[in-house]
Amino acid sequence: KEVEIFEHVYKNKLPLLIKGPTGTGKSRFVEYMANHLKLDLITVVCHEETSAIDLLGRYIVQGAETIWQDGPLTRAVRKGALIYIDEIAEARPDTIIALHSLTDHRRTLFLDRHDELIIAQDSFLVVASFNPGYQQGLKELKLSTRQRFISISFEYPQPNIEVEIICQETGINEKQATKL
Repeated sequence: KEVEIFEHVYKNKLPLLIKGPTGTGKSRFVEYMANHLKLDLITVVCHEETSAIDLLGRYIVQGAETIWQDGPLTRAVRKGALIYIDEIAEARPDTIIALHSLTDHRRTLFLDRHDELIIAQDSFLVVASFNPGYQQGLKELKLSTRQRFISISFEYPQPNIEVEIICQETGINEKQATKL
C-alpha cells in the first residue's frame, strides 16, 4: 500500500520518511511517485559533511558581484517540487533542523542569511529516507525528527517477486534471474 500512503501524504501535505536497507527500492519508488504525481523531483544525497547551507543556499562571487544562489531545498520550496533527502541520518544536525519548519504546520522556510521567509507551494513535498541500524546504530534519527514524518518501511522482496523484478528490469530470462 505504499502508493496509497504516498498519495495520502501528498494530498495532506505531510512529510514522508522511508526506512529500509540498501537496495530495497526506496529511491526508485520516490522517482516513480514523482513521475506518477507529475512533480518535479530534486534529490539530495546526504553525507557527514552535508550542511544546512548546502540545502538552503549561499552567497557566491560571480564576476564583480556577490549574488545569492538558492540551494536545492530552497529551489524545491519555491518551485513546489518534491525534495528527496536521501540518507538523511548521515547529514549534520544543522541540516536536519533546517527541515523542521517545513515538516510541521508552518510549511515555511526562513533563510536567515538572505533575510527571507518562503511559504511552501501547495505541491511542495518533503520525502526523506534512511537505513536504520546502519553503521552499528551510530547514525539514527532523533525522535524529535522522526515524529515529524509519516513513516513507511521497505524490506527486500520475496525471491519470486525479486526474480520478476530482475526479468522486467534487465530483460534476462527467469532461469538466469533465479540464479542471480
